[in-house]
Amino acid sequence: MDSLPFFLLVVIFVAAAAVVWVAGIQLSKATDVLDARLHLGSALGGLIVLAVATNLPEIAITVSAAVSGNLEVAVGNILGGIALQTVVLVILDAFGKRGRGVKPLTYRAASLTLVLEGLVVVAVLAVVIAGSQLPSGLEVLRLTPDVVLIAALWIVGLILVQRAGSHLPWHEDGRAPDATPKPHKKDPAKAMSMKKAVVVFSISALATLVAGVVLERAGDAASSQIGLSGVLFGATVLALATSLPEISTGLQAIRQGDDNLAISDIFGGNAFLPVLFLVATVISGTAVLPSANAADIYLTALAALLTLVYVVGLIFRPQRRLIGMGVDSFVVLVLYAVGIGGLFAISA
Repeated sequence: MDSLPFFLLVVIFVAAAAVVWVAGIQLSKATDVLDARLHLGSALGGLIVLAVATNLPEIAITVSAAVSGNLEVAVGNILGGIALQTVVLVILDAFGKRGRGVKPLTYRAASLTLVLEGLVVVAVLAVVIAGSQLPSGLEVLRLTPDVVLIAALWIVGLILVQRAGSHLPWHEDGRAPDATPKPHKKDPAKAMSMKKAVVVFSISALATLVAGVVLERAGDAASSQIGLSGVLFGATVLALATSLPEISTGLQAIRQGDDNLAISDIFGGNAFLPVLFLVATVISGTAVLPSANAADIYLTALAALLTLVYVVGLIFRPQRRLIGMGVDSFVVLVLYAVGIGGLFAISA
């Protein structure tokens, strides 16, 4: 796409973004039915089904970069967007439900299961930072200890979330008494048949995959033409564009009355993305994380910090709103803005 004129690249970028947005809404609706039919629950459904589907573009780009041996692209693609995807919760908090008397998102979705999901994200990101400091040459059977540990943590996290969804030795099974009640869903057979849900989910996932890759390619070519740093563009404009599936599915989930699914989709995606390092390592046969640059590690640490702010918000459940969002979302927005300023300093 590098040879295309800038105007045409912008048109392609906007068109791909529109496809991703519409597909994300359909993914959320189909996932809602699949959760009910397969008895996954909103948290586990967001952690596995929706999180993996909305990150299909990142999966395709990581595999492509690993096959071509461009490990820096694979690492930057995964780590560059995690912090911004956490900031998506700010958008969901501010625009998901509006009106007088509406409580912040973390107040409505208060659940120890979501706290657990957030801690899994932080644990995975900690291993990413540690793994980036390991020397190359630790490959055994096309695997390295860091990526194996990341995958193991993710699997353990799934098991713990599944167990937490069925029972926790806490009042109300880990849900605050006045949190958003579990949505009363229509019978899936009446709302959408299982077969139709699978078809809608598959088509929407494919559309998300194709449009997401086009989005990244067009955005990268446009940033090159205007001379914007790849790291800065990737961490801001491109990260926001590739987060459109999470935004559209999150807003749709909130409108469906499922605040937990909206948060779980973000936490689930952020915990899942580093697992792709294992795929990249197997494909390339070389250690991937040592290829991370200073900006990648900086953004990883920022993502962990932003996640912890929301974990604290889920525990303390602030009721106050600032400029239309919860106090925790406001803090996250400020920290991200300051963090991007630091990123400019690193990339200068």
